[in-house]
This record gives sequence, structure tokens and C-alpha cells, in this order.
Amino acid sequence: MFKGIYLQEKPHAWRGRKKIRLAASAAAILLAASSSAFSQGVSQRPIGGEEAPLTTATAPTTPLSLARAIELALAGNPEVAAATRQLEATEGQVLQGRARPNPELAYSLEDARSKTRTQSWQLNLPVELGGKRAARTKAAEKSREQAQAQLTELKATVRANVAAAYFDVLTAQERLVLARDSVALAKSSTGTVAKRVAAGKVSPVEESKARVAEAGVRVELAQAASEERNALSRLFALLGKIDMPFTVLEGKAGNLPPVPNLADLQPLISSSPAVVLARIEVDRRKALTDLEQSKRVPDVTVSVGMQRSNETQRNVLLFGVSVPLPVFDRNQGNLLEALKLEDKARDELQGVTVRLHSEVAQARERLATIAAEIQSLQQDVLPGAKSAYDAATIGFENGKFNFLEVLDAQRTYFTAKSQYLKALGEAHRAAADVDRLLGGPHDSRLTAPQN
Repeated sequence: MFKGIYLQEKPHAWRGRKKIRLAASAAAILLAASSSAFSQGVSQRPIGGEEAPLTTATAPTTPLSLARAIELALAGNPEVAAATRQLEATEGQVLQGRARPNPELAYSLEDARSKTRTQSWQLNLPVELGGKRAARTKAAEKSREQAQAQLTELKATVRANVAAAYFDVLTAQERLVLARDSVALAKSSTGTVAKRVAAGKVSPVEESKARVAEAGVRVELAQAASEERNALSRLFALLGKIDMPFTVLEGKAGNLPPVPNLADLQPLISSSPAVVLARIEVDRRKALTDLEQSKRVPDVTVSVGMQRSNETQRNVLLFGVSVPLPVFDRNQGNLLEALKLEDKARDELQGVTVRLHSEVAQARERLATIAAEIQSLQQDVLPGAKSAYDAATIGFENGKFNFLEVLDAQRTYFTAKSQYLKALGEAHRAAADVDRLLGGPHDSRLTAPQN
């Protein structure tokens, strides 16, 4: 009985184990297939974060020159584009000013009865007198010159802003290099102090001071990196770029522009964009005054036509002249306004000239002062601070100075270097102000003889 039961149940058990093995094999095959498909999908779709460094490394980095930056800014700046459209719009004013008045066709009907009806056809031609068309055209041409002067002034401003932002980036990069050097020196000093503490030569308090100083320098490194990114962002915003395709700039922040003589700058004020624009405004106001003066002369309307009478069955030629009588309105109000605005424009021209003389002198004086400060830092302050820092470092390694004196010498040196970099940025901004006021070029900065 037991054997029969065993023989009856054994095939069922064997078949159950076989099914389990088949199911496990199928699951393994499916798992391998899905893993293969997943690996193929990953290989076909590389992760953007892993592919970006390869693209950045393989992409050629083109240095950005100042001339190229100014060219990109003038081509992509929206304010320059808007001013260009304004200049193009003034062509319509000139075209409209040269247009003559349109003739007028008139028709009249007398008596609605057909037998006694009289019909008239008449052509009225206005004739402008007093030189209105010439005065109107001249005023429109002066408006076009004004738009051109505004575009020139805006381009000078954009060039100056780009030059200042360009050298701000160079100065920020120099400051970032200084911060990295500071971190490296602080890390080296911390290691040296740690070795001396381990040897029992100095107190552990010195190591704590060194680590605190290193942490402070790392904070300055983060601030310098952030300042460099912000400077690049401002520069590329002026270029009309959202991304940053250029990370390498030509030139160095230490290439200072030469300090011009004030006597050489004074004659250039008369041709500066602001003075030219104010002078064109005076001419435009004078042209508008002439236009209002010409409107005091009344225009003549010449009429030619034909009249047809059904009662007499005859055509009659009509000819007429109409002239308005300037009894009440002699355009005296508009003429007075134009004269006062012309005087106002002359006063503004005088004010702009005086203001530019003062601003150019101040910018030049600021540039000269900063250049003298930079020269003093280069010749006296920086070498002395660097020598003191090196002596304190060597003395600390030989046990002659404590770490507090090393920290003080290091702080003095890097403070002087930061002051030097700040003075470089201010010098370039002062030179950009001079060029903006006078509308001068900026391309000669990178090859400036002064260093």
C-alpha cells in the first residue's frame, strides 16, 4: 500500500520540480534580456552630466578679444538695435517733408430738377508759399541727423561699458588666482604647524589658529569665484548672450591705459557725442523756427473747373484763386514757442559743454591718481609686503617667530595685493569713462605701453 502510494505520487512531484526549474530558467532569460536592453538604452542615450565634460574638453576654446567683444555688443545690443530703427524711421520724416500737398477734386450740383440742373466739376490745387516745403524738409533732415548722433552716443556708451566689464572680468580672474594661491599657502602653513605641534615644538592653539585662517581664506576663494562668475555674466549680458561661450579673455588686467594730458583732451570735447548731439538739437530747433516763420505766409489755392447748365445746354469754364486772410491767426503762438525752444537748446548746449569739461577733467584726474597709486603699490608696497611675508614664514619654520606674526604678514601681503587689483579695476573704469565722454576707441588698451 505504501509502495503504491509512493509510485503514484513520484511522477507528480517530479513534474512539479520540473515546472519550477522551467520557470526559474524563463525568469533568468527575461532578466538577462531586460538587462541587455537596459544597457543598450543607456549606451544609446548617454547621460547629459557625463557627456558635458567630454564636450567641454573636446570643444575648442577661442579667446575673446576686446575688439571682438565690442563688435558682438554692437551687433547684439537691443538698445543699439532700437536706436537703429529710430534712425531708419526718420527717413520717413524726410520723405514726407519733401512731399507736395495733394490736389482736390470737387463736385457740386445746383437744382435737383433735370431741366434747370447745373453741375460743376472743379480741381483745386494748393500752392505753398513762403518756403514751407524747404523748411519742412530741412527740419526733417535735422531730425535724422539727431537720430544719427543719438545712435553714435549710444554706441560710445556701449563700447565704454563693454570695456569696463571686460577688464572687470580680467581683474576678477586675477583675484581668483590670488585667492587660490592664498588657499594653497594657508594649507601649507596649516600642515607645517600641524607637524610642529606633533613634534611638541608649539602649542596646539597655533594649529587651531592656522585652521581658522585657512577656513577664512577658503571663504574668500568662494567669494572670488562668485565675483568672477558675476563679472562674466555682466559682460555677456552686454554682448546679448545668455550662455557663456567664451571663458578665456585676451590681455591682462595689468596692461594699464596711458594717462593722457588734459590739454590734449580739451579740444576733443567739441567733437564728443554729447556736444554734437546738443549742437544738432540747436540746428533742429532753428529749422523748426524757420518752419513756423514760413507758416505766417498764407498759401494760395488755384481752382480750375467746368460748369454744365442743362437749361442753356452750355459748358462754362471756371477759374478761381482763394487766399486766406491772416487777420486773427498769424501763427504767432507757435512761432514764439519755437523761438523759446531754440534759446533753450542753446542754453543746453552751453551747459553740456561746461559739464563735459568738468567730467573729462575729473575722469582724467581720477585715472592719473589711480595710476600713481598702482605705481606705488608695484614699486614699494607689494615688494615690501612680500618680503616681510617670506621672512616671517622662514622665521616661523626656524622657530624664530610665532604663527600669529606669520598670519599678520600674510594678511598684510594679500590685502596689498587685493588693493592693487581693486586699483586696476578702477583705473580701467576711469579710462572707460574718458572714452565714453569723448567717444574714443578702446581697441588700443590691450597694447598699452604702460605696464
